[in-house]
Amino acid sequence: MSEAKASQSFIVALHDIAPATWPDYRPFVERMDALGQVRMSWLVVPDFHHRSATFDDPAFLALLERRLELGDELVLHGLYHCDEGPAPSNLRDYLMRRFYTVEGEFYALEEDQARARIEQGLELFARRGWPLHGFVAPAWLMSPGTRKALASLPLRYTSDPGHLIDLPSFTAHRVPTLVWSARARWRRAMSLVVNEYSRHRYRRLETFRLGLHPVDMRFDASREYWYRCIERLLGQGYRAETKRDWFERSNPRSSPLRPQ
Repeated sequence: MSEAKASQSFIVALHDIAPATWPDYRPFVERMDALGQVRMSWLVVPDFHHRSATFDDPAFLALLERRLELGDELVLHGLYHCDEGPAPSNLRDYLMRRFYTVEGEFYALEEDQARARIEQGLELFARRGWPLHGFVAPAWLMSPGTRKALASLPLRYTSDPGHLIDLPSFTAHRVPTLVWSARARWRRAMSLVVNEYSRHRYRRLETFRLGLHPVDMRFDASREYWYRCIERLLGQGYRAETKRDWFERSNPRSSPLRPQ
C-alpha cells in the first residue's frame, strides 16, 4: 500500500470486553500503548455470558476509566453477549444463530425486550459517569425490534460489518471492517486471505475498521496479523481514531449512504 493521505484513518474496535476476556487482550493493549498512537473503541459487555460482571469488578472498572482518560472510547456491546432465544425455526435463522454465531443476543428480541436490555446498559454506564455514544449488537445482529428500540433511545450510533450508522435515522455510512474468524484452522487460513484482499480494496477509503475479538489473541496467526497490520498502517501515515472521533469530525449526515 502507498502512503496514506492526511485524512485517512483506521478504527480499532476491541469486541467482547469484560473481566473474563481481559487476559486475552492485555498483551495486545500493552503493545498498542507502546506504539503511543492507537486510540481504541472498547466494546463493553456488562455481564459476559452471565459469568463475568464488568460493573461488579472494581479493578476492571478502574482499568476502563483509565482508558477513558487516555482518549479511548467505551461502547455498549449487548448485555450478556449470548443467544438465549427459542430454538431457530427455519434454515436462515439456524445458519445465523448456530453456524455464523451462537452469540447473537439481539437477533431475535422483540422491541420491548431489546429496549429493556439496552436501557439496563445505559443505566450502568450512567452510574459510572461514563460517556456513551454507541451501541453495537453482539455479532452485529439486530432484530427489527432492536432497530425500533434504538430509534427511540439516546444514542448517537450503531454499526454493522460494513457501516457506521447514525441514530435515530439509521442512515448508514460505508466504513467497512476487517475481521478474523479464528476458532478453526481453516477459518484462520481463509481469514488471512480475505483480510489481505480487503485491506488492498480499502486502501482508497477515508476510513476502515479493524474488528478484534478475544479469540484472535489466542492464535499466533491472527494475533500477529493484527500487530503487523496496525504497525503497517501507522507507518503509512494512517491515524488511529475511535468511532466517536469519526462521528465528531465527519459530520456524516451531510453525505449519507443508505443501507441496501
